[in-house]
Amino acid sequence: MKLVASLNCRLLALGLSFIAGSATIAQVITSLEGSYILPGDHPAIRYRDLGQRNAVARLQEQLATNTHRLAYDRTAGYLPAVLDALEIPVSSQVMVFSKTSFQAARIYPHSPRAIYFNDSVAVGHVPTGDLLELTATDPDNGVVFFTLDQTEEGRPAIRRHDDECLQCHASPRTLGVPGLVVRSVYPDRTGMPLSRAGSFFTDHRSPLDQRWGGWYVTGTHGTARHMGNQMAADEAGALDADAGANVTDLKRFLNPGVHLTPHSDLVALMVLEHQVRITNLITRVGWETRLALADHASLILPNEAAGEWSESIRRRIERPAEVLVRSLFMLDEHALASPVKGTSGFAEEYSARGPRDGRRRSLYELDLSRRLYRYRFSPLIYSEQFAGLPRDVRDYVYRRVQDVLTGRDRSADFASVSEADRAAILDILRETLPDLPPRP
Repeated sequence: MKLVASLNCRLLALGLSFIAGSATIAQVITSLEGSYILPGDHPAIRYRDLGQRNAVARLQEQLATNTHRLAYDRTAGYLPAVLDALEIPVSSQVMVFSKTSFQAARIYPHSPRAIYFNDSVAVGHVPTGDLLELTATDPDNGVVFFTLDQTEEGRPAIRRHDDECLQCHASPRTLGVPGLVVRSVYPDRTGMPLSRAGSFFTDHRSPLDQRWGGWYVTGTHGTARHMGNQMAADEAGALDADAGANVTDLKRFLNPGVHLTPHSDLVALMVLEHQVRITNLITRVGWETRLALADHASLILPNEAAGEWSESIRRRIERPAEVLVRSLFMLDEHALASPVKGTSGFAEEYSARGPRDGRRRSLYELDLSRRLYRYRFSPLIYSEQFAGLPRDVRDYVYRRVQDVLTGRDRSADFASVSEADRAAILDILRETLPDLPPRP
């Protein structure tokens, strides 16, 4: 699956300086982009051998053993049944019309691709395509790629794809591990990206005016502008930002009846971008830790106790983890210039999710006036993927999160996290995250 303005399955240099004698981080490069590709075939990773502890792999096994059946819809094939089986809300639908996937020949502005997602799974569907594309985040492996043929003949079977997908999905843009990207392009009138005009890889750090080129976007956003709902007028990629702004009905672009809903929800796009960022970071942190611990173990002589980590091993584990901590707090989120509102009901459905503390507060609650989340912290800390991190680094992240929330860390890096947010997030996590260790 390729979230490069679409979903496609056919598809460190990290600078940290520590204050002497203190655990406080004084400076951190917060991206990890532009770094090397981590070795997926390393014995500590075994990407091709593992990856069975996720929702898609479980459905794959159920179909293979005939313990679950998928109903076939004459219009949408197995899509509705797959979304139901994987507990993916239809309100999450977003649509992309740029030709940036394996099924590019089937994608046009009048015939876009739809993507549906939840916290751990995404499904891509082209109405005229012959397959569904699926990705799942796995506690062992991070992002794993699958397809399901859209044919009624025979028993439906989900197949895993590695080599085809990793040609695009393991790169510096995915932080050097198998991952996802959301790409914003300058599309021509057929949906073909204009390479000369460039493109952007977007997430919650991106300004709105760089987002969603090649995507349809339904929702209101005041005076802010984005690149969606537009096709370039010339080879230079000129777009009319006003023409694509505050669109709530896509009928002038396409027949929305060919998809499950007529929406490509703005808020769903924002949540998707955030999830892509955090998912890739969790994978990178997990892989870095496993590789570092394997190197540490290789230096231990037979019958010798494990001993303390060397300083280099500690840095390899803690430096990427610090990037994750900052991203969980969304310190680098680009502030909203105007309130935003979607059209599909996704925001209401998403905000209603739990778990909730005794005051009925949830990390899933959205703000959408100044920023994405009401409480400035990512709910993906609840994910199976995060829980699957090696214990050493998971506990390190928990400790650093609590350092910030309790005021133990009052460094300038976290000054933008208000006292009210710190108190609310700490209460919510203590009541809803059983694995959170006590912090004196």
